Amino acid sequence: MRLGINLGYWGLGNDADNIAVAQEADRLGYSVCWAAEAYGSDAATVLAYVAAKTERIDVGSAIFQIPARTPTMTAMTAATLDTLSGGRFRLGLGVSGPQVSEGWYGVKFDKPLARTREYVEIIRKAMLRERVVHQGAHWTLPLPGGPGKPLKLTVHPVREHIPLYIAAIGPKNLEQTGEIADGWLGIFFAPEHAEVSLEPLRAGRAKAGLTLEGFDLAPSLPIAVTDDVEAAADAFRPYTALYVGGMGSKEQNFYNRLARRMGYEQAADRIQERYLAKDYAGAAAAVPYELIDSTSLIGPKERIADRMRAYADAGVTTLNLTPGGLTLDERVATLRTAVAALELAGLA
Repeated sequence: MRLGINLGYWGLGNDADNIAVAQEADRLGYSVCWAAEAYGSDAATVLAYVAAKTERIDVGSAIFQIPARTPTMTAMTAATLDTLSGGRFRLGLGVSGPQVSEGWYGVKFDKPLARTREYVEIIRKAMLRERVVHQGAHWTLPLPGGPGKPLKLTVHPVREHIPLYIAAIGPKNLEQTGEIADGWLGIFFAPEHAEVSLEPLRAGRAKAGLTLEGFDLAPSLPIAVTDDVEAAADAFRPYTALYVGGMGSKEQNFYNRLARRMGYEQAADRIQERYLAKDYAGAAAAVPYELIDSTSLIGPKERIADRMRAYADAGVTTLNLTPGGLTLDERVATLRTAVAALELAGLA
């Protein structure tokens, strides 16, 4: 099992530290450094900067938002980043959510599965440097009856095949991800509830005549090195409450549904009710300790090593870490402890 690092969003006041963290991860042999986007920093610019400041570590989008770019623009960006980084780019995609898609991009959040499938088909074709011709429900290239003509990508990526990941949560999206992608970007993944995600991923791979062998299972999770496990869990409560309670509307929150599928139906109701009422402290308090502990790495090195074994046994191939800590020294120390824990677990 490999280790990755997730920098999250840029522009939150710790940008200089993020570069230092990425450089330390590079020095320690981490496999990949991911960056995210929502409606603040874009991931492509951040990844170009990180790639310029590192030497070996892969850089990946977690995620590029599908409503933000046309598929051919994403293919151009992926090819450019792969070239600039010397063949170190990984393309992560996701549909985002209805609030961002419609509120920020003005793109109707409808038929996300069909839209994702078409998006990937066009990107695959463009990355093969074929002339792009596509007729679908969401994109038609070139437009008929006009001056447009089939074009092909002029940039030559370093690699013939850039790994393509999809961030998926719901069962149908997970199944499609297994069918059309090279890897999965997960969140709130617990080894004890692995089949909630792995069963549909496996079904999708079977549709494509494949197994999970060679497919990168790459969930992200927070990590805190500490002897006070409960205090660290409390520090992660607002993060879990934000997603389960506030990422989306009452009717459409993918993370809330995931918590329900993991057996936390009543807690998911309480968290969402309090969060939408702007009782953020109450929402955080309603998050079960077990949910946080099972979806994070918390504790001393030995406990973290045990949990890493559980993730590896569940099939995880890349474990992406978001190190806790208020200072750069704390985050760097966490990265180093994670490597030591991986070695202690016999997984390095």
